[in-house]
Amino acid sequence: MSRLGEFVEAYEAGGAAGGARPGARRVAAALRALGVAGEQELELICAALLPGIGLPPSAPEEERTSSRARALVEARAARVALWEAGIPVLTRERVCQLVALRGLPLRVSALRDPERSLRRAALSVPLPWLARLAEAEARARPERDELLASVELFRELVAAGGLEGARFADPWSRFRYFRDPSRDPAGPVYDASRAEVVLTSGPPGVGKSTWCRRERGEWPRVSLDELRAELKVSPRDDQGPVAALARARAREYLRAERSFVWEGTNLSADLRRQVVDLCDAYGARVRLVCVEAPAALATARNRARSEPVPEAAIARMLRRWDFPDLAEAWEREIYQSGE
Repeated sequence: MSRLGEFVEAYEAGGAAGGARPGARRVAAALRALGVAGEQELELICAALLPGIGLPPSAPEEERTSSRARALVEARAARVALWEAGIPVLTRERVCQLVALRGLPLRVSALRDPERSLRRAALSVPLPWLARLAEAEARARPERDELLASVELFRELVAAGGLEGARFADPWSRFRYFRDPSRDPAGPVYDASRAEVVLTSGPPGVGKSTWCRRERGEWPRVSLDELRAELKVSPRDDQGPVAALARARAREYLRAERSFVWEGTNLSADLRRQVVDLCDAYGARVRLVCVEAPAALATARNRARSEPVPEAAIARMLRRWDFPDLAEAWEREIYQSGE
């Protein structure tokens, strides 16, 4: 049995990460009744069971809805649970994005720009999988007829727009499309960037500094760990001065049109967006490097540091962990450390 299969079995039985909630079990049962085969079935069943993860068992069922805010919280909690269970990163992220996006087909008629929303979702998950998961959720809820109509509309929009498997001319054109609503998704965009910024992302201890030294050792670096040492700020202290100095150093490189590395955890999408916006304003393109390592190894590395990041601080970071999608930056790379 695969690691994901073991996780699903334990979670459904109530022995992993608190166990599945009643509403999630009904969705999983509806999904099984629809009939899905192979690894796709396992990932969909996992995504069906995970809603409600991170909530106390006493939380009322209505709090476990497919609202966007709740789904994001659940996807983050699912990411941590699957990381700690050793699920491979690409499998983990398909499951987490299914959890985060599962309500998209159910509210498709309310989207301001359905094509753009569906194109972005397609960067992370197969849209037919998302439709199947939403159909199962619709069949498990009292207002099933109305919700099933929404799922059918979702499928029609995907088919009519040719959105499943849709491609962009190149990574730069993809990045510009998601930043500019007027862009034609099929049209190439000239890359006028004048420098490149490598932005790392990953929990403490996964090996970001090692990657930077090995792959970009000759580049100047804005390292939050090094800036903390320079300012004599502990990981337990207020990090505002560290962030301010990082932005000031970055602006120096950007004004000089000099490529550099911005090394830090950068786990939340909001934080990464601020960095990408800054770089884009100066005409620099951003390569996101997601560094991964097994959770136990990352924990051991952090504890071995002279100034370890407090475990409570890491727990707070992980509650905001959003894995980057392909729309966030010009390029995204995944580096697996410590296998």
